[in-house]
Amino acid sequence: MTTPASFLTEEMRNQAIGQKSEPRSIDIEKGAIIKFAQAIEDDNPLYNDEMVARDSRYGGLIAPPTFLRSVGVDRPPYPFDMPFNRMLDGGSDWEYFHPVRAGDRITAISEIADINERIGRMGLMVITSIVVTYRNQFGQVAATQTSTSIRY
Repeated sequence: MTTPASFLTEEMRNQAIGQKSEPRSIDIEKGAIIKFAQAIEDDNPLYNDEMVARDSRYGGLIAPPTFLRSVGVDRPPYPFDMPFNRMLDGGSDWEYFHPVRAGDRITAISEIADINERIGRMGLMVITSIVVTYRNQFGQVAATQTSTSIRY
């Protein structure tokens, strides 16, 4: 199969940027926080000892930062067919704003922030930046995740 020299047009970029996924919500349960902390072998008492966590500045259990990966967010749809069937995870950057607490309802929405193409050793690549915003039931942003995917 021959890789094209170019795929994206400016119109395609403009159509893709801003595309959002459907919201995905999850209720944060105390037991899930504790099990997650145990699974990643994080013995921080804020994540697994309710008595200690109650006496902390948080007033109760909070979730470890990586817990939000368990929300399982959908990717936003591309408004065109992508001609590449291979995908590589280019990494993620996280920013945290409010702790995730037992009893919270977290809603995540992903949005295409940028899309470009570049030539690599394997040929043409389409590089997409997607921002996932995680909000609690009060509308506060708990965290954002900016991830990069590479299709080739």
